Amino acid sequence: MATLGNPANTGEVLRKYNFSFQKKFGQNFLIDEHILEKIVDVAEIGDDDCVLEIGPGIGTMTQYLCERARHVIVVEIDKSLIPILEDTLSEYENVTIINNDILKVDIKALTEEYNSGRPIKVVANLPYYITTPIIMGLFENHVPLESITVMVQKEVADRMQVGPGSKDYGALSLSVAYYAKAVPVCVVSPNCFMPRPNVSSEVIRLDVYRESPVKTDSEDYLFKIIRASFRQRRKQLANSLANAPETGVSRETVQETLREMGIREDVRGESFTLEQFAALSDRLLKKRGNQ
Repeated sequence: MATLGNPANTGEVLRKYNFSFQKKFGQNFLIDEHILEKIVDVAEIGDDDCVLEIGPGIGTMTQYLCERARHVIVVEIDKSLIPILEDTLSEYENVTIINNDILKVDIKALTEEYNSGRPIKVVANLPYYITTPIIMGLFENHVPLESITVMVQKEVADRMQVGPGSKDYGALSLSVAYYAKAVPVCVVSPNCFMPRPNVSSEVIRLDVYRESPVKTDSEDYLFKIIRASFRQRRKQLANSLANAPETGVSRETVQETLREMGIREDVRGESFTLEQFAALSDRLLKKRGNQ
């Protein structure tokens, strides 16, 4: 099977199967061999690794992964791509193809089956519309992970790396900061894809912490507080939290807690650090328990 990183070979496969790109799945296939090699290099795939690839498309990057990894699991939502994958990956015995929505897959069960429950590496070229749910889901479901190396829209990569005060700062920024160290790799031109997207992309690697550098009494409650804080960005933090039923606190309780922390009552979530969110959520959780 010819290497699919070559645009001519990709075109040949698409014509052979009369494949039509599905806009609803955000399909843009990578056709740059240099970038493909860089992603696999940066992900540090070795011969003992079990890799999960999300959205393999026609198997372009999968071929590179299969050459290096012990086992590769690919999850593809578009059923019309399954026969193509079975063809383009037919030379490899170390690949498992699953036709499903990644958000509905029990990834923990896959790690047990294919990697004895040990941490896996995730590699993916993710469409914009589903990047955040996938990344947050991998983290919050505590899938055994070593790293996540992803190609995403540059704007999303920026959101993964920014700190307080930025317009891009939000729940995704805080989730990444809590669970992993973000390592930017390279910006990728729209010309490296078929079809050509309207925006630049970026490769970023997230090295997952064994233990978060920020301590909290309840991770679940912390992220309820964080999500509620950014649901209405322009509102004051006290109002945002009081308007969210899942937080279970009043505006007055939040204001009182902010005063105790030496923070202004009219603060907005976008100016709060991860450490401040953790301290606030711990205090609010205690007050809820004392009510």
